Amino acid sequence: MIDNREITLLEQMLEYARKSGAQKAKMTLSKSNEDLVATLNGEVDKVTHCEDRSLSLALYVDGKFGSFSTNKIEGNSLKTFIDKAIAVVKMIEADDCRDLTEPERQCKDAITGNELGLVDPHRDEITPQQRIAMALEASVYNEYSSAGEDYELISEEGEYSDSIYDTIVMDTNGLRCRHSECSFDYGVEVTIESDGQKYSSYWWDSSSQYGAIDARGCGVKALKRAISNIGSDPAPSGKYNLVLDSEVAAKVVSPIIRALNGYSLQQNNSFLMDSLGKKIFPEGMTLLDVPRIPGQTCSKYFDSEGVATQDAAIIDRGEVKQYFINGYISRKLGIAPTIEDATRPKLMSWPEVGLKLDDLMRMCGSGIYVTAFNGGNSNSATGDFSYGVEGFIFEDGHIVRPVSEMLMTGNFITLWQNLIAVADDARTCLSKLIPTLAFSNVDFSG
Repeated sequence: MIDNREITLLEQMLEYARKSGAQKAKMTLSKSNEDLVATLNGEVDKVTHCEDRSLSLALYVDGKFGSFSTNKIEGNSLKTFIDKAIAVVKMIEADDCRDLTEPERQCKDAITGNELGLVDPHRDEITPQQRIAMALEASVYNEYSSAGEDYELISEEGEYSDSIYDTIVMDTNGLRCRHSECSFDYGVEVTIESDGQKYSSYWWDSSSQYGAIDARGCGVKALKRAISNIGSDPAPSGKYNLVLDSEVAAKVVSPIIRALNGYSLQQNNSFLMDSLGKKIFPEGMTLLDVPRIPGQTCSKYFDSEGVATQDAAIIDRGEVKQYFINGYISRKLGIAPTIEDATRPKLMSWPEVGLKLDDLMRMCGSGIYVTAFNGGNSNSATGDFSYGVEGFIFEDGHIVRPVSEMLMTGNFITLWQNLIAVADDARTCLSKLIPTLAFSNVDFSG
């Protein structure tokens, strides 16, 4: 998508910025386009085509820093844009902690943008008629709208899309790295009615490769999930074993990653302050960053600063091994920089045993299997959380009935100290590779 003319223009504009008063500069050019077909109850509801491009500019002028963006990517317009941006930066207060990524930390191997094989050439061959046909073929509305004995299928909203994203980052320190990625997606939400009550559920699939998603299966699974919720009620309040589905398990991992981020640490707004090198979590918990998995969406060779990604342990058998410190926070805190954030977190057990959902439910015996979160919040400074949940009561390792309108509360460190087991069923279409998890002694209220 980004052509050689645009790359040459960026090189020229970086040099122009230096000649116009900026000691250093960085430019990030991003382009994307998406085709989408939405269906409603088995019929085409909307067809869209979107194209977008944007250029972000970071300037370092006399110890001062400013960032700007534009979508006008022509020579004369960019020169005017840069001149005005430099004039603005000169009025800003100096900040010596702002600087470009050091050349030795720059990504050197993201040259074509497709090193990870995330661009599918078939995407250019898909016609509008084929997209419409795929969206309609994925619909299950006409097949199941009158098939239920205990329910009526009220509505089905489906959405097929395919897109491509291309970005290149260049700076006056010699950085030049590129990332390109296709995404083929289908998501569907169904609503059913049973005994005067309505129940909704969804499912989705995504891949960087054409033909790899099971769009038809999404509708069937969404319908089954909705049917399984019929008759749901709160369970009695108390402490339960918790089995947390892989679709939503990142909810209890993302706060940990945020708490290890340099901005949270610098603001004293982290429940993991001073945790580096300490065994805060249980022996059976290992959290890795695996950013370069070929063919898997969300994999990437570099972060927004242009720093090269690499496999690394975030938490190893319970011990915190890494903070995420970008260049700016590194200079603010006087500590060594790392990658700015986890690119592809992967949670796994130690030792690895290859457990699945059924195994975890048998290990727990009884408890609550949570399949969805409905609102709630967490405190980044203390690690306390309170989330609305829905799912199922299970006994003797088997689902008994659906539950809803439940509140799950606790503290993340306490929760993880009560870890029972980690499965091996993470969905590769998710940005975080977090499998089904099991915990003991979790507080639920109905």
